[in-house]
Amino acid sequence: MKKSLICIAVLFIGCSTFAQKKKDLIKEVAALKAKTAEMQATLKSIEQAKALNLEDDVQRFSYAFGVTVGNNLKTVGVDAISYNAVARALEDVMKGDERIAVDDAQKQVQTTIQKIEEEKSKALRAAGEQFLVNNGERPEVTTTESGLQYEILAKGDGPIPTKEDKVKVHYSGMLIDGTVFDSSVDRGEPAVFGVTGVIKGWQEALQLMAVGSKWKVAIPYDLAYGEREVGGGLIPAFSVLVFDMELLAIEK
Repeated sequence: MKKSLICIAVLFIGCSTFAQKKKDLIKEVAALKAKTAEMQATLKSIEQAKALNLEDDVQRFSYAFGVTVGNNLKTVGVDAISYNAVARALEDVMKGDERIAVDDAQKQVQTTIQKIEEEKSKALRAAGEQFLVNNGERPEVTTTESGLQYEILAKGDGPIPTKEDKVKVHYSGMLIDGTVFDSSVDRGEPAVFGVTGVIKGWQEALQLMAVGSKWKVAIPYDLAYGEREVGGGLIPAFSVLVFDMELLAIEK
């Protein structure tokens, strides 16, 4: 009899414990559902805040400001940025609570951009030097004492210009990756200029070519535009330039 009472008591306690656990589980599930709904509402409000309305004057100005800054960053070669940090900085400045003083911030930006430009120039210079080494190994290419390289595509039989002459030339200028930065051929009109009115590499080549000649010329950066970029970055600093040149005439 005692054993039966004990079994009944144990069973009752077990059932009570199970019932309590079930109630606790139901409460936890309800709490999770409420938390999920709260999170979904928060995410929805965040998405709504992110929505772009260019009809709104403030949003349009803000987006235009971002486009301007982003374009400037791309131009100088910045390819990685923390958007959260930028947004936080803008917010802090507008509140008058920036964590870096304006002068220090400008110095940081200048230092970083200078480092990026130095790395880019270093890579361009190395690529140009390797291009000239490879190009100079081709048997059809002649390398002069200055480092100028030329390949005769068509040999003319006319006179050779002197530094006092003015010449008429058709040309296409390219970077070593093949990007065309200027072309009288594309414009459909030859260029006319004094022999000494152009970069050193051109001056040297023109005084070696006979009228009627077509050459492909590779010009080291120190015979081109040197350590400066030209055309708003169209020709980067330290660029080796490649030209297809056709000497049409010596102008009188």
